[in-house]
Amino acid sequence: MGRSQDVPRGRDPRFGPDADDAGCTVLHVDMDAFFASVAVRADPSLRGKPVVVGGVGPRGVVSSASYEARKFGVRSAMPTARARLLCPRAIFLPVDGPAIGEASRAVMSIFRDVTPLVEPLSSDEAFLDVAGAQRLLGRPVEIAQLIRRRMLEEQQLTCSVGVASTKFVAKLGSTRAKPDGVVVVPHDLVLDFLHPLPVDALWGVGERAAETLRRLGLTTVGEIAQAPVGMLRGALGDAAATHLHELAWGRDPRRVSPEREEKSIGAEMTFDTDIADPLLIRRSLLALSEKVGARLRASGYVGRTIAIKVRLADFRTVNRSRTVPASTDVAREIFETVWNLFTALGARDHIRLVGVRVEGLTAAATTSRQLSLGEPERGWREAEAATDAVIARFGRASVGPASLLGQSDLRRTENHPHSTVVPLSDPPTPS
Repeated sequence: MGRSQDVPRGRDPRFGPDADDAGCTVLHVDMDAFFASVAVRADPSLRGKPVVVGGVGPRGVVSSASYEARKFGVRSAMPTARARLLCPRAIFLPVDGPAIGEASRAVMSIFRDVTPLVEPLSSDEAFLDVAGAQRLLGRPVEIAQLIRRRMLEEQQLTCSVGVASTKFVAKLGSTRAKPDGVVVVPHDLVLDFLHPLPVDALWGVGERAAETLRRLGLTTVGEIAQAPVGMLRGALGDAAATHLHELAWGRDPRRVSPEREEKSIGAEMTFDTDIADPLLIRRSLLALSEKVGARLRASGYVGRTIAIKVRLADFRTVNRSRTVPASTDVAREIFETVWNLFTALGARDHIRLVGVRVEGLTAAATTSRQLSLGEPERGWREAEAATDAVIARFGRASVGPASLLGQSDLRRTENHPHSTVVPLSDPPTPS
């Protein structure tokens, strides 16, 4: 979808909580400034102050900004360096992954208490189909208010809700409802709601497509709806033209799909300065492999295809992948493949970014795994599961590979009251 800041904010009584919500059984719920709000909840002294969460280094990117910071023009996906220029008095914080994960699980639990038909889009937003919940919980707008009330009472977080007859319009509605509001788009007023919006609001219209449409004199959704489809095809191609024409008329046949599967799980790291040190690159890839392995285990997936991403100093990007014989969620196995892929590149240039990703995911519970000849019954998988338990109790700095010791930009375990070092060279002794 287009950038959310391109959808005008503000309350219009035609689309308020008292609007006709008959047939508007699709909700899009979006948490308000989620990462920043979780940080403020953890430290109430930050309340009312400009808070920016994301990469704090010179090449970092803003993940979330409180509404106090947004008044200065700070936005998500903005370079942190620019955010510092716009709001030098802001409090800049790194992303607290465990806290965000815990808050996300609590948010999704509230959604699933309302309806089993929940389609998460990210850690802080989801579509809900509430058609079957109306008999028990009331009209769609009443369900939206119930979710907002529970979110505030149980999680001390606010959210915005769009209520509509289609997913596309519901998502636009939640954007317009921000912060901490509800927008209902009655079925009969969909075009009144859509057509004044800028072209950037349409799903799939990025900066280049928006510029192309503006060159054709098309600046609003209504103008796209009235434009000849042939004109759109000539500028954007057949598929994009049909897609935008349908959306401009409010037509979106997609249903809420609770079985939306993860296609891949990955992590990336952008260096503060371009590097060529093989040891630092190796440590970085190890740290990313650890993170990906932990995410796989937490989500209940394993995968067979392991991929790396390397972005060079001149912004050239190289991607390589390898399909391994058996699906895995073990960081050591992921890292071995990742390091082989990287060394095969023979990269000699300075590197700006590295990434690790596991694809071809299947549910771990239903994926059989055959032991290799001579492999102990218990090994790295059990060790890493135990590591997950230690981290859950004592924090991410409590345990990690010895080869990451001393890397302040990756992980520090020294001086931690419950610090444990897991050597990378030999597998743990079976117990």
